[in-house]
Amino acid sequence: MSASDWWKGAVIYQIYPRSFLDTNGDGIGDLRGVTARLDHVARLGVDAIWLCPFFVSPQRDFGYDVADHQRVDPIFGSMADFDALLARAHAFGLKVLIDQVWSHTSERHPWFLASRASRTNPKSDWYVWADPAADGSPPNNWLSVFGGAAWTWEPRRRQYYLHHFLSQQPALNLHNPAVADAMLETARFWLDRGVDGFRLDAVDFLLHDKVLRSNPPAPAQGEIPAKLFAMQLHLHDMLQPEALGILARIRGLMDLYPGTATLGEISSQPGAYERLVLCTQGSHRLHMAYTLRPLRGGFDGASVTGLLRDLVAADDDGWICWSFSNHDVERAISRWNPQRGEAPPDPAFARLLMALLLSLRGSVCLYQGEELGLPEADLAEADLRDPFGIAYWPEFRGRDGSRTPMPWVAAECHGGFTTAETPWLPMPPAHRMLAADAQEAEPGSLLHAYRRFLHWRRGVPPLLRGSLRPIALPEPLVGFVRELDGQRVLAVFNLSGQTIAFDRQAFGRLTVLEASGFADTGACLPPFGAWFAALEPAAALVPAPSGD
Repeated sequence: MSASDWWKGAVIYQIYPRSFLDTNGDGIGDLRGVTARLDHVARLGVDAIWLCPFFVSPQRDFGYDVADHQRVDPIFGSMADFDALLARAHAFGLKVLIDQVWSHTSERHPWFLASRASRTNPKSDWYVWADPAADGSPPNNWLSVFGGAAWTWEPRRRQYYLHHFLSQQPALNLHNPAVADAMLETARFWLDRGVDGFRLDAVDFLLHDKVLRSNPPAPAQGEIPAKLFAMQLHLHDMLQPEALGILARIRGLMDLYPGTATLGEISSQPGAYERLVLCTQGSHRLHMAYTLRPLRGGFDGASVTGLLRDLVAADDDGWICWSFSNHDVERAISRWNPQRGEAPPDPAFARLLMALLLSLRGSVCLYQGEELGLPEADLAEADLRDPFGIAYWPEFRGRDGSRTPMPWVAAECHGGFTTAETPWLPMPPAHRMLAADAQEAEPGSLLHAYRRFLHWRRGVPPLLRGSLRPIALPEPLVGFVRELDGQRVLAVFNLSGQTIAFDRQAFGRLTVLEASGFADTGACLPPFGAWFAALEPAAALVPAPSGD
């Protein structure tokens, strides 16, 4: 594998700067805070970091409403702070990916202020505008992900503008080549500054149906859902095949900067794995992508086996990046907790999630705090900051529970995140108990388990770039073989809280790989246990059923 292919099998640590570390006492994390704690990230054994938005923004959607793509928002620091972060990361051997939001901007972006001024100005068609229907209602039935119609009336133009999320996030018109040119120039600006690539937000929303056809209804699901977005088949407001042309232009730019990479976000809409392959196959599209699909499903034998089957069926021609948690969803250790609502997650369950995530074919995104086993924060309504959660409380508690501050020092107020009296989001007491310094002092902690597994994984080529073949095992066991150049690693996982016996003899000759941190437990797997073994070349295994 060449140096330019560093991203294949890489582990990328996602940093949400607002919640990483506050160095100026305002209760909000900043770029200097990221720099100050990069040693923690580097010691994990990851390959890169992904920085969520730090650009100038009104912060209606906490940075995903960009008002200036080429400036650092003062709440996060300065461009000099970013340059120092970049240099420090590179000194640690870490690549740096930053967010790029191409589907929309803030309503305060100069482009939108110009576009809304009239129908004849040079940027009049840089956003998606449409006349009202004959009765004054929106031009079609498209819905916003965040609720209500996806259209807002603009009296200056006497037209509606499209927004897939908040009304303060007008959708860019990437059918206009000038808009794509402008976004590519923004990307070039950061590449020239030395970043190693981009995470591309909301790839499925890049383009819309030009003639603005209404979406058909989704099949009836019985009870009306809290989020009406699920009541449509999103054939026209998103998921447009022409978006592949935009991705090809992005890849063309990246190829001018050898060693850089792109990571796309694919929605959980039906066909997610097939779209992921389309967006990453060949040498003229994105390098890798992750999908929100597995983050919306369950965690049992059938669900995980189905996930693996979907992956295999989607073909090998493409590169997936796995993610179990991120800033937009409930943390996996809580979302998939088998004792949900009854008890805190079993520490062994956190290790199981770690082992499975880091063993799947592809690259991996770890979300900050995942290495500490942070559960989802249970916040009071008064503590919410996320407009999505505020609008849907209590049916949907929003995204704040996964965005609370990182606990660094257990004995300090707010876990050492800030010296401010009140951080932007509260830190649950349970999180302070899991602080990095407390786990550093405990050899058996999850933090040390992550370090051990990640460093071991680096020396096991099949886990980095090998194929994946599911094998037939009785539930609640799940297993697969990773293979590369004749070297094979068998991975078996117990998804239950019970000790499960299994027939090791069926696997033929093998050598248990205890350097993974998972010991040889004989003919049984403990609750939420994992097991890794090197297979002799002659060993034959029964593949998992196709599910057809």
